[in-house]
Amino acid sequence: MNVRLTVAASLSFLLVTGAASAAQPWLEDRRFGEGIGLRAGRFEFHPGISTEFGYDSNFFQRSSNQAPNVIDPRVAHAWRLRVTPSVSLQTVSERQSERGVQNGATTMPMVEVNANAFVSYSELFGNSEVSNQRRFDVGVGGKLVIAPARPFGADVYGDFIRNGEPSNLPGTDHTFDRGQVRGGAGVSWRPGGGLFDWRLGYEAAYSYFEDQPYTADQNIQQSIVTSGRWRILPRSGFLYDARYTFIRYTHADSPQPDGDDLQARVGFSGLVTNRIAFLIMGGWNSTFYEHNKAVAGQNYDGYVGQAELKYFVQPAPEGNSAQTGLSSIAVGFLRDTTNSYLGSFYTRDRGYLSFDWFLGGVFVANLQGGLSRYSFPAASAANASFDQRHVDATAFMEYRFSDTFALNGTFLFDQAFGKGPNGQPGVLVGTDSNGNAFYDDLEYQRIQAYVGLRLFW
Repeated sequence: MNVRLTVAASLSFLLVTGAASAAQPWLEDRRFGEGIGLRAGRFEFHPGISTEFGYDSNFFQRSSNQAPNVIDPRVAHAWRLRVTPSVSLQTVSERQSERGVQNGATTMPMVEVNANAFVSYSELFGNSEVSNQRRFDVGVGGKLVIAPARPFGADVYGDFIRNGEPSNLPGTDHTFDRGQVRGGAGVSWRPGGGLFDWRLGYEAAYSYFEDQPYTADQNIQQSIVTSGRWRILPRSGFLYDARYTFIRYTHADSPQPDGDDLQARVGFSGLVTNRIAFLIMGGWNSTFYEHNKAVAGQNYDGYVGQAELKYFVQPAPEGNSAQTGLSSIAVGFLRDTTNSYLGSFYTRDRGYLSFDWFLGGVFVANLQGGLSRYSFPAASAANASFDQRHVDATAFMEYRFSDTFALNGTFLFDQAFGKGPNGQPGVLVGTDSNGNAFYDDLEYQRIQAYVGLRLFW
């Protein structure tokens, strides 16, 4: 039996479902992660270390369907102990940029630096197939901005992230362990004291997989990107962004089609009052995938966009932009198109609600959830186009006993509805020697809960 497609199908959801893994907000958003900092000349360092322990109800993200022709083994729960040291740094002027602009561009330094790194080790407890999945995750990145807030500037950035992730099949020789190396550069033009700005850049990303047979999905994506903003009020303005992406798979025997992706959007972002803000973006996306012997080069030609309404629980302060660390509630809708490992692409329609709460530097909370529909075109003659729905929810809360020590809790929920195309019990992945068909059921439910301690500066 060929299980090649079942891995690709499951992988496509692992890469797009935010609640599928135990996210650590303090690594993703510096509002949650940074403390008072350690100063060294013009640089400010933020070292930290966290320890978490928690429960995962469906570590392999498997379906509970045990029909004879569905290949998923049984659902397995896991207990996880995770230790994550991390560090970030930036030039001190980054936090003073608004004041620097108000006092004149000459107060701004010629170079701004922002960098971060982390290593995360997970020890897993459960049955033997769970405990064998212990792993390291690694991330490192940095950005250099030249001549910020000046009429002409430039930026260079790069990052690397390695994620360990099991597949829904037993064993450790066909995991979804993967990594991505990304880098880019751009030039910016800001005439009129920053009322108008425009950036033109280039970005390249190499995505690889560590285990067979998924190494055939390794690919390079190169993008030409541009974006602009024209402020007509201190905190409101027109927006524009566009990109052209070249997607090339590096293995000659890859089942995935090469292709190009073109997208352009225009919109408006504004602060209506000191409590209400909105964002609206709309545009068009067209893909140009080639046909190959394994996957039909289906293409998308349609709209993309985002709309969001945000209410600040505390009034936004006066100034050129809303500051970070403000409590807010946001509701929105997003439609986008993404390269896929099941077929050539998928589209996503997602409605979401989020709530950020910051209370006197002592308590922080982030609550968010959404309902999504993922639409896949025909992947093969046996697997027609189909939709799948996801419900996700994430809650993170942290109480800080001091400027450097905190207790936190994280809860994640994710559920997928929709087995596969044409009323099948899943995606058809192959047949045995007797001609019996086997399927991968894409429905699952997963609940995760963690409690942790964090020491940070």
